Amino acid sequence: MAKPPAAEEEAAALRRRLRRLVATITAGGAGAEAFDEAAAALAALREAQVGGSRKGARGEETRSANEAESVPAQFLCPISSKIMRDPVVVESGQTYDRRYIAEWFSAGNQMCPQTQQVLLNTTLIPNLLIRSLIAEWCTENGFALSPLEKQEEDHICNSEQRTFDEIFNKITSSSNSTERKQAIKGLRLLTKRSSEFRAVLEERPDSISQMTFARFSNPGLQNDPQVVEDMVTIILNFSLHDSNKKIIGDDPEAIPFLIWALKSGDMGSRSNSAAAIFTLSALDSNKEKIGELGAIEPLIDLLEHGSIIAKKDAASAIFNLCMLHENRSIATRSGIVDVAIRAIGDQSLVEEFLAILALLSSNYDMVELMIEFGGATCMLQAMRESECKRSKENAAVVLFSICMYNRAKLKEIEADENTNGSLASLAQNGTPRARRKAAAILEMMKKTKTIHMHNRHSSC
Repeated sequence: MAKPPAAEEEAAALRRRLRRLVATITAGGAGAEAFDEAAAALAALREAQVGGSRKGARGEETRSANEAESVPAQFLCPISSKIMRDPVVVESGQTYDRRYIAEWFSAGNQMCPQTQQVLLNTTLIPNLLIRSLIAEWCTENGFALSPLEKQEEDHICNSEQRTFDEIFNKITSSSNSTERKQAIKGLRLLTKRSSEFRAVLEERPDSISQMTFARFSNPGLQNDPQVVEDMVTIILNFSLHDSNKKIIGDDPEAIPFLIWALKSGDMGSRSNSAAAIFTLSALDSNKEKIGELGAIEPLIDLLEHGSIIAKKDAASAIFNLCMLHENRSIATRSGIVDVAIRAIGDQSLVEEFLAILALLSSNYDMVELMIEFGGATCMLQAMRESECKRSKENAAVVLFSICMYNRAKLKEIEADENTNGSLASLAQNGTPRARRKAAAILEMMKKTKTIHMHNRHSSC
């Protein structure tokens, strides 16, 4: 069925806008706003042009990309004139298909084919935006890109390793501090954008130790807070690749460097250090090392005094670390209970702090501290005021442990229940676990009341 004229006009306008934005991006120098605007334009075009006809399009025979009559010029490799399967950016800012630009450089050419600019290096950076735009466009227009062959995949892997080695050689060997800083910044960006680069650490497992030594041995890098933040973020980016978690944990310099940055860096470095520790602590072996090396105390300090983002990163890291029993004792000695209860009272990160306290509440000594710092009153307040079901559940878990270890608190809880009815409401409407805990506390209150009445009658 033909689209209404208004819909056709809208789609045409969106196509023109998208071509203009992609042209700006592929020419180099575009800001973040251009990337965001291009993504929004693509989504709008998808809705305007495809709409509900996707199912019908899937049923038609898929055409070859080479048959396209209207492939946007920005999606075609300037060398091959074919639609790009693995677009990459070179130093001049131009985008090419990796296979063809790699062959160009392998033939000894050192200039950009389009601009004729002589290139100082032949680093190939994946153009993830153009790749995603091409994938969307092919899907919506029924064009199929042939899959990369095994030889090409191996070439890509080798290319990523060569690029990594080129950048890393500048970090560790350049005599120019500015060049080293730029290389560190470049590695931060590459490990953020490309999973292929994150995977290279498996082949270069001592890279982090070398990088931290390069910083320590160069006065121009040693006291630069931006360098510290970039290096911390590189470790964070590497840690996102599952296979790297053990490699980083086994590196003798990586976790100590993160802890040093956690104590001494600026807020950006401290926040990213906490985030890196969180991702690394997914492995139990790393949980133990991180706790033993002294990360928990500075994490708690960040939890108390950091920015809101840093506090969230620190809370996530502490929760993960406290999954290991040995780390719960360290966290308690470092003041986590006091910090958590005060924060909940101030309505700060209530959900995160309640989750941590619920995790700690299986230990008698930790529950005693919660009672000492007014934990019962705090949990009752959280059950009344929180709108999050999980937070109400965790508050009930902590309150149940308080009642189990100190029955004298039942009187205070009963007085609050007579006024607010929080437990009765939770026993009816909470999560399954919350209902069980609330019902158990109500039953304890009932039994205690019965015993008191019996003792009173007996004394009479």
